[in-house]
Amino acid sequence: MRSHPRSPVRPGASSRPGAGGHGAVLFLLEQCAPFVIALGVLGIELSPAHYLVTGPVLTTTPALAALTMGPKGILSAAAVAVGVNVTSATYNQSWGTQTQLIIGNFLGLIVVSVASVILSNAVRTRRQGELDQVRRIAVAAQEVVLRPVPELLGPVRAASLCLAAGTGALVGGDLYEAVQTRYGVRLIVGDVRGKGLSAIRAVAVALGAFREAVHYEAEVQEVMNHCAAALRREAAVPGTYSQAELPEVLMEGFTTALIAQVPDEQVVHLVNRGHPPPLVLREGKVHALMPASPMPPLGLEDLVHGLPAKPESYPFLPGDRLLFYTDGVIEARNRDNDFLPLPETMEKIPASTSPQEFLDELHKALIRHTEGRLTDDVAMILIDRLISAGPVSEPQAG
Repeated sequence: MRSHPRSPVRPGASSRPGAGGHGAVLFLLEQCAPFVIALGVLGIELSPAHYLVTGPVLTTTPALAALTMGPKGILSAAAVAVGVNVTSATYNQSWGTQTQLIIGNFLGLIVVSVASVILSNAVRTRRQGELDQVRRIAVAAQEVVLRPVPELLGPVRAASLCLAAGTGALVGGDLYEAVQTRYGVRLIVGDVRGKGLSAIRAVAVALGAFREAVHYEAEVQEVMNHCAAALRREAAVPGTYSQAELPEVLMEGFTTALIAQVPDEQVVHLVNRGHPPPLVLREGKVHALMPASPMPPLGLEDLVHGLPAKPESYPFLPGDRLLFYTDGVIEARNRDNDFLPLPETMEKIPASTSPQEFLDELHKALIRHTEGRLTDDVAMILIDRLISAGPVSEPQAG
């Protein structure tokens, strides 16, 4: 089945530079600079020092605005400068004695403003073109690692969805895969902390270990152990991470992961390592398959003494729908800072939809809720139980 590694933002939309931390403060100060200069000039013109020639200083404000703002910001700075000129000329009664100087200031503002708008548009167009190109390359690299989920896998129908947040060229750490094996359908959904090359490297390592282990490990928890061991080996290889990345990887690097096994029997076996619980939609109601024994994410095994030896099992009946997702779904916020009500959203989607149509409806609801402003990548896999081959198994904690 096809996946959708696409950005929810509008084509050509650019992310604001300096987002977050000290960069955001500096960026805001740079945006305010033209207006602060204009107010400073107004203060001089209304003071006894009004004999100073301040017109050339005002002429620079549209050019300064062009460094951090678009055409609207440039024109706003020019309008403020014109207002300061008119106010000072009227207050100092300069219209009759210095008319030529005032007109010269206006002409200078017009020329600089027009040139600033043209230059700003040219720079933004070139910058956006470069960013779009790098983003396409990044998404293409991610698609190589995250291959599409087949539509039919043994006793289930499947569909996948992957959305890239509008965060420039950085690819995220979401991962997923579904494979049919002799032990049943096995799938993984996970989320590597961080973004960029270090995250996609960890995604490739975890998926590589999963794709190999699922075919020869009879116990699903051993498949998870293979993924954890592969990530540990990768982090220990000298030169794998740069000096800038290494402290963060060693201190805070971890991966949440959920591995599921769907045999022919009406049951699903889960091994959850710190990942959001899957949601089962049964007869119009959604229930979370919460782990009875919570376990830490991969990379944080030292925080607990011993891990459960068996997976946890839950009924998975014909007609049930099971949704696996990353935290970008449930942590998506609207303008009021409210999270997406995922269970309620699932219950509103018609039961007659196919798995891919169901995920498409979730996609639309997600974009409506956030107004296209996703701040984290999103990955989802939906599976439908098709056949019944055995009795219902009672839930048991591993």
